[in-house]
Amino acid sequence: MESNLILIMIMYVVGWFIGGLRDIEAQHRKQLETNFKKLKEEIRRREQAEEQLRKLSSALEQSPSIAVITDTGGNIEYVNRKFTVVTGYLPGEVIGKNMFEEQYGQFPEKYKEIVDTVNSGKEWREELLNKKKNGEYYWEQVSISPFRNMDGEITNFIKMAEDITQRKSTDMEMARLDQLNLVGEMAAGIGHEIRNPMTTIKGFLQLLRERDKYVQEREYFDLMISELNRANSIITEYLSLAKNKAVELKEQNLNAIINNLFPLITADALITDKNAGKELGEIPDLFLDEKEMRQMILNLVRNGLEAMPPGGNLVVKTFTDGDEVIMAVQDQGKGINPEVLEKIGTPFFTTKDDGTGLGLAVCYSIAARHKARIEIETGPQGTTFFIRFNRTVSN
Repeated sequence: MESNLILIMIMYVVGWFIGGLRDIEAQHRKQLETNFKKLKEEIRRREQAEEQLRKLSSALEQSPSIAVITDTGGNIEYVNRKFTVVTGYLPGEVIGKNMFEEQYGQFPEKYKEIVDTVNSGKEWREELLNKKKNGEYYWEQVSISPFRNMDGEITNFIKMAEDITQRKSTDMEMARLDQLNLVGEMAAGIGHEIRNPMTTIKGFLQLLRERDKYVQEREYFDLMISELNRANSIITEYLSLAKNKAVELKEQNLNAIINNLFPLITADALITDKNAGKELGEIPDLFLDEKEMRQMILNLVRNGLEAMPPGGNLVVKTFTDGDEVIMAVQDQGKGINPEVLEKIGTPFFTTKDDGTGLGLAVCYSIAARHKARIEIETGPQGTTFFIRFNRTVSN
């Protein structure tokens, strides 16, 4: 009797345990079914999003604009053909990298602003300076927009951009010429008025210096005369900015002017333990003012030499390109920073401790009087100034 009771109890416990297992199994099966449905839905949504992106990337591949697709953290997932043409980067070199860090590293404050704006569902637009694979900088008009899936969730960022380097260059050139014209008008108006009294002062200082009672003070007179000479040289440069400065244009060859100057250029280079070379192509004669050409060439060459470390090479080149005769001055310096590049040629802007900020401004003024234009290419390997003369422009 007692053994039968124990057996019944055991069977009851086993039945209860099996029933519990069945309930657990049913719950697990139900949870698995729920998870499976969610997984299928997520796969469906991802497939739909990928299909949308495939269609979008196919359309963007033919776009004349730069196109980049990133995830919501800015990690690049796609770039189009135009991106490669403008930047020089192949897709495999940038996919997986962060767009904000790689392309806009010089604007770290923009990262949060862009992400916050686009994640809120709004478009972000601005002009930014970007860098190519070869280290050159270029300007682009950027638009970054959110991309939503079928459920309205933001899954990606889409960047569309236009290369506006040429437009920015033209705008900066016009602004620079306006500044040069304004300063030139001021120079024409007051330059001579300043120089005349200075000449008088210098004459009296030279006269007093020769008197016996001032023999002990001659070094002070020499110092004052030296400073007046320096001020006079600055005024001479200042007067070179005058818009209506007279020029004597004569038909001559730019190569001849460079050859005549080259012993002086070589000497300047040797003094600072640097090298100077020339690569002069066959070019036609132009109508030039020789004195102004000499001044412009020396200004550009000396700036290039100062930008290089000892052992650096500077090359002066001439060649033709279509209807243009081009002189190029190429150095092996560390390049020009973007914030400096924007102000190049602005009167009185200088990065030198003892500079006047007139050297390059004078070069731009001389180029304008010869109906030429100056272009700059710069990067970590050095800087090249191109002076482009239109050979169809006559006297």
